[in-house]
Amino acid sequence: MSLSARPVLHRNFHRLAWFALIMTASTIMFGSFVRLSDAGLSCPDWPTCYGRVTWPQHAEEVIGHEAAKIRPLETHKAWREQVHRFLAGALGIEILTLALLATRRRRWGSTAVITACVLVATGIPLYMMGMHVPASIIALIGEAILLIAALRWTNIDLARAALLTLAVVIFQALLGMWTVTWLLKPIVVMGHLLGGMLMFGLLVWMAWRATHMPITLAEAPKLKWLIRVGVAVLVAQIALGGWVSANYAALACGGGSASLDNFPRCVSQWWPPHDFKEGFTLWRGIGVDYEGGVLDGASRIAIQMAHRVMAIVVAVYLLWLSVRLFRLPSMRGWATALGLLVVLQITLGILNVKLAVPLEVAVAHSGGAVALLFVLVTLLARLRAPDAEGGKASAASPAVQAG
Repeated sequence: MSLSARPVLHRNFHRLAWFALIMTASTIMFGSFVRLSDAGLSCPDWPTCYGRVTWPQHAEEVIGHEAAKIRPLETHKAWREQVHRFLAGALGIEILTLALLATRRRRWGSTAVITACVLVATGIPLYMMGMHVPASIIALIGEAILLIAALRWTNIDLARAALLTLAVVIFQALLGMWTVTWLLKPIVVMGHLLGGMLMFGLLVWMAWRATHMPITLAEAPKLKWLIRVGVAVLVAQIALGGWVSANYAALACGGGSASLDNFPRCVSQWWPPHDFKEGFTLWRGIGVDYEGGVLDGASRIAIQMAHRVMAIVVAVYLLWLSVRLFRLPSMRGWATALGLLVVLQITLGILNVKLAVPLEVAVAHSGGAVALLFVLVTLLARLRAPDAEGGKASAASPAVQAG
């Protein structure tokens, strides 16, 4: 395919992208619900749940199954984990459809996508037979095919973004598998969260670019750099939040009361004894059950304090950015949304400590991160300099096929 040609998108591509975006946000939120309700290991096998496509309803149904020797059945939790897997599977099909539509005019485009997916699918029965390493290797070969194709192609028809999104969703499946295999290993749990956010960000960008609703501003290039910094600090804070959750450090400073000793102080001190080295050791080997956490108090305090300090940095920067955007009349709506979301996120974070991490507040806190990411990536996708609406930049905006 000639790189100078201007390809077109399928007429329903933007609709499918928005639907996948909504599905991704829902899956992230439900995944937070699963993790925060301690249901991440409630199905100790993968992708089945005690050997079933759905989940067992009664304890006698799992008698004799290998998974029952690993963990007793908790029916009130098992459905949460398996429903999350169903949501992730449906999302994977949706993103596969987007990738096929985006690459249908590329030479060997559909072949690359289908070959990668066949390899990944081949790895699933191998994993179920206990051949974990070969299953992972085969899936990673499929990942490599997608990444090589994405790097070779331009993004004029969103083919690169679509393939990268498909590669991320496949890697998310691997992380989900390793989460079970490696017993909630913190680096895997945090990676799973970041992978979901990356997939969400890619879909936000694709959905807006496919819809083609640019915001034209002379200041667009400078604003986009400021927004990229905002995305970077937000992602760093999301990673720290995932590390807090994965290491069960949310209440390391105390909680469950209105006392100032748990916030803004920590265990009655402004800077209590801590152990950053142990708290941020990313790899601790395989075979340890991390449910409930394995770190001592000083290590968890270090994680919680890092999250709080970074929260100040992120809040100050994003509030400054919202004020900067508010000065532009056409950006006041988005600026207001950004500022309000930052204030809401700070409030939810404090309430998590004061109320001892109630499930509803903790899930809402995850949702606040999703909403902030949506606002920032939306602005990156839509902001254009005036000359981007014609001339040399017009080819960078994919057209939507009519009829």
